[in-house]
Amino acid sequence: MRQELTTDGIDRYIEATPEALYAIVSDVTRTPEMSPEVVKCTWIKPATGPAVGARFKAINNVGHGPSWPNKPVVVTADPGREFAFARTELGAGTVEWRYRFVAEGTGTRVYESYLVTKQLKLLGWFIIDTLYRLKDRQTDLRRGMTQTLERLAQLAENVPQTHNA
Repeated sequence: MRQELTTDGIDRYIEATPEALYAIVSDVTRTPEMSPEVVKCTWIKPATGPAVGARFKAINNVGHGPSWPNKPVVVTADPGREFAFARTELGAGTVEWRYRFVAEGTGTRVYESYLVTKQLKLLGWFIIDTLYRLKDRQTDLRRGMTQTLERLAQLAENVPQTHNA
């Protein structure tokens, strides 16, 4: 079955500064603390942190079926404002994931979204549908974004914030 996947996004208010939230999200080694599908992330040398063009290796798992690696590239690294990366997989097209941070009141409105910039091939949908049994990938991704921002809020709001006087 070929599913339709184009773009989606959610937002959440978090009681933390844009800079603090950016620091957590852009440290991709912390992604497994937030994402329900990412089990490991490491920077690929020579990258050691977020910068446009930096690559990292991510290992994903949806709870059934085998884990799979991918190697996203950072496409936006604007501290305190925006962090984005593009992930291309064989037969699975290209998906760009984006986090925007907008100061609001005493905290930040965080926007997480994805945009499919290269559609998945039929083989990719076959694998998603049969091997991973993901019958509604759009709903799965929306649920994952909600969980990611919930976990980001827990991480950020439990960390003491320092303020310069």
